[in-house]
Amino acid sequence: MGPKYVRPSTDVPADYKETKDWKVAQPSAEAIKGKWWEVYQDPQLNTLEEKIDVSNQSLKSAQAQFLQARAAVRISRSFQFPTVSANPAIARERFSQNRPLGVPESTQTFNDFQVPGLDATYELDVWGRVRRTVEQSRSQAQASAADLASVGLSLHAELATDYFQLRGLDAQIQLLTSTVDAFQKALELTQSRFDGGLASGVDVAQAQTQLETARAQLIDQGVQRTAFEHAIAVLTGQPPSTFALAPLPLDTPPPAIPPGLPSDLLERRPDVSAAERRMQAANAQIGIARAAYFPMITLTGQGGFESIAAGTLFQGPSGLWAVGGTALETLFDAGRRRGTSEQAKAAYDQSIDNYRQTVLTAFQEVEDNLSALRVLQDEAHTEDVAVGAARHSVELSITRYKGGVANYLEVTTAQNAALTDEVTALTILTRRMTASVLLIKAIGGGWDVSQIPHV
Repeated sequence: MGPKYVRPSTDVPADYKETKDWKVAQPSAEAIKGKWWEVYQDPQLNTLEEKIDVSNQSLKSAQAQFLQARAAVRISRSFQFPTVSANPAIARERFSQNRPLGVPESTQTFNDFQVPGLDATYELDVWGRVRRTVEQSRSQAQASAADLASVGLSLHAELATDYFQLRGLDAQIQLLTSTVDAFQKALELTQSRFDGGLASGVDVAQAQTQLETARAQLIDQGVQRTAFEHAIAVLTGQPPSTFALAPLPLDTPPPAIPPGLPSDLLERRPDVSAAERRMQAANAQIGIARAAYFPMITLTGQGGFESIAAGTLFQGPSGLWAVGGTALETLFDAGRRRGTSEQAKAAYDQSIDNYRQTVLTAFQEVEDNLSALRVLQDEAHTEDVAVGAARHSVELSITRYKGGVANYLEVTTAQNAALTDEVTALTILTRRMTASVLLIKAIGGGWDVSQIPHV
């Protein structure tokens, strides 16, 4: 009963919009594999990512949920076979002499032995209700498996983004540490010139202000780094109080990430596959609802031995058996079955809408991160030029100040501009790394639909 399941069509573009202007100069053999984080060639990141599969509590919870769904498939399949039960019994009984239709002179006390007392019940799956139930449970279990993969992908991506942001902060801390040292020397130079009558107290105050501002920025970066370190600890299943990561400044650009084709996305995104499996489960529910309009046919059987004496229990005359069948049909339910059927159809329509929305969101996430990588790459080139110009401006300003041609305000202005440009350059590099991680997540990592178990 019910419609045959066919995956609904979706609008799939021939190519991503962003790849028209931005082509990855990388062969297809470099496509993202299962342990996609290894593309960054960072041993520290690899070690942390491996710990997620072992120790992350959210992932363990998703695994337990999948095991529940797989067990539900076994429960549904059990109804495809007869249910056999044994109820051996030994009893000493006495009938009332005053019972209705009783015989006064008959024996009122006796033994009753029943062995083995087998009962069998089997529902004939004439209308496919059981088969549709199995199909529904199987699809739900496969959706749960895809959910598990989606949780794992999200956790691995979250760890990678936290890790690269922490490394980006390490780079900024390194920059600010060297800047504080440079500003300290500048303050000492200004103080010396003030003591020699070559600089004013204003120059000293400006140098002092600049130094303390840089120190405050350095402290603030340390606070942010601690937060990311704690987040990584929790993701890897470790208490933050016992976890630490040695500083490792970010200094390399992200690798090229081949996004593949949009048509591949339907097979590579676990959330898309989960939505598709739930569509099939909803389709099977329509068949279950329709089967309720037809009789439920059940076969029953019973066999065993019964006797009032243990010595004659297994003799031929003590044998008993019974076979039979029943057909149960609901004649009037005030529209309950019709409502259930309409509800199942509406739920299936909803699952189609959810599936198509999931596909659209997947395309959006890929386009967003392809765009981010392209724009940030251009921005990084422009910012590198700005950093070079700012450093040259600082050198000229210091030379002019030492020669007495410029005041110290010119020096501080140039130094602050250079520091801002260098911090911006590091921020862009960090954003490029996180955008590359999010692009890998958007294309499904190294997962594909063939990894859904055949439960």
